[in-house]
Amino acid sequence: CAMSDYAGQREVIAENLTGLIIAELSRYVQELKQERKSHFHEGRREQQLIDTCWKQLDASKRRFERDCKEAERAQMHFEKMDADINVTKADVEKARQQAQGRHQMASESKGDYASKLQHFNKEQQEHYYTKIPAIFQKIQDMDERRIVRIGESMKTFSEVERQVLPIIGKCLDGITAAAESIDQKQDAQSVIETFKSGFECPGDFDFEDFSQPMKRTVSETSLSNSRTDGKQDARSGKSKGKLWPFIKKNKLMSLLTSPHQPPPPPPSSSSPSAVPNGPQSPKQQKEPLSHRLNEFMTSKPKIHCFRSLKRGGSGPEDFSNLPPEQRRKKLQQKIDEMNKEIQKESDQRDALTKMKDVYIKNPQMGDPSSVDPRLAEIGQNIEKLRQESQKFEAWLAEVEGRLPTRPEQPRRQSEMYETQSTAVNNCAQDRESPDGSYTEEQNQEPPVKVAAQNEFDDEFDDEEPLPTIGTCKAVYPFEGHNEGTIAMEEGETLNVIEEDKGDGWTRVRRSEEEEGYVPTSYVEVYLDRNAKGT
Repeated sequence: CAMSDYAGQREVIAENLTGLIIAELSRYVQELKQERKSHFHEGRREQQLIDTCWKQLDASKRRFERDCKEAERAQMHFEKMDADINVTKADVEKARQQAQGRHQMASESKGDYASKLQHFNKEQQEHYYTKIPAIFQKIQDMDERRIVRIGESMKTFSEVERQVLPIIGKCLDGITAAAESIDQKQDAQSVIETFKSGFECPGDFDFEDFSQPMKRTVSETSLSNSRTDGKQDARSGKSKGKLWPFIKKNKLMSLLTSPHQPPPPPPSSSSPSAVPNGPQSPKQQKEPLSHRLNEFMTSKPKIHCFRSLKRGGSGPEDFSNLPPEQRRKKLQQKIDEMNKEIQKESDQRDALTKMKDVYIKNPQMGDPSSVDPRLAEIGQNIEKLRQESQKFEAWLAEVEGRLPTRPEQPRRQSEMYETQSTAVNNCAQDRESPDGSYTEEQNQEPPVKVAAQNEFDDEFDDEEPLPTIGTCKAVYPFEGHNEGTIAMEEGETLNVIEEDKGDGWTRVRRSEEEEGYVPTSYVEVYLDRNAKGT
């Protein structure tokens, strides 16, 4: 809470800086840019004026120099003609007139040069001593005003910061108090309480005196008993691990054998080779309890997976990890959201189409072609949304096709344990107990025997097997290699002890000894109404 308050005060500071300082400074900077631009433009104009005066002066000077040289040449030509006795009087007079004309032009050029020189000197004096200093003074005044404005902004910032400092101090005190109140022991105990298995430690082995000839009673904790059980399991082709304590046998068998993968689709032909048993419900490799414990203690992905269970981690896009009814609701919700998006995009497209029609009728209001890119983009968005919606609708149709249309039956006895096991399956990807302690070493194993002997049989002898609620006839053969399933031949009749609950599997029993799950689409079910009513 203190961290949130601290962040909130920082947001207050940021909002005040944005509203009181940044916005005003941004506007003021634009004004300064315009003013600075006008000052530099005025300076360039004055410089161009003085450059023009200099060019005029230089041109007048060159013209005066040229006229003087031409007048001098005309005078020399006249004197030469006047000294020559062979030249006629008319030629001498002509040369004299030309010399006088050149002298007149030189005199005028001299006057113009003197006037331009005086004007340039005056303009240059004003340029360097009056106009340019005035422009520089304006720029200096502008910069001084900028400095003053920066100072005012810094003062405003300090005032805003000072207003929230007491609150920030209290927030920091709260953060310090929260840090000092951390109890690592209690936090660790909370983690233990969340993930502990609840199993009791095994007891001590009893001493077995083989020196006495009397018949010995083997106890539960005797070493020979465990070895004998191991041998019996080896003879039966099955290696059995510790089962869960304090759980009834029927619930345990249902939990261990109920397949959580979707059933295979019915084959196109009745030949056994056409039955796809493997890919739909893969077999997992089991590990000993000690390996599971070590993996839980050392593996970071496992810890992350447990966190995702608690926080509701992300699932697959088609929600296949959910039960059928929940999956149907999620898919329908997703389709409704996409339909809303499609409707929204369609409304935008209609509005843009109307705007384009208005532009076409009244070109002065806008260019009709400017709307085309947005219309194309909206069309692409609608097409993508429709494709996504069709994908989810296909998944929804698949789910609705697999949901049972008959009235719902009472939930199976082991439902809550199956739900718990399903949550762990999503994380660890194998069927085991919620704490990960139930393991088996072989991938393929025969169907579970209801009367199979284990070390907990004495506690569950009073349990009755599930009653028969009907019969079913195998339409296709099913090999039943996967965990929790049972093999059947085409045309074989089996007893139904648990009907399909929407997951695509039906639980059956053969000759009161062997039970397991078969795909509902592989059999024709005939339920006994009297048995259903009970």
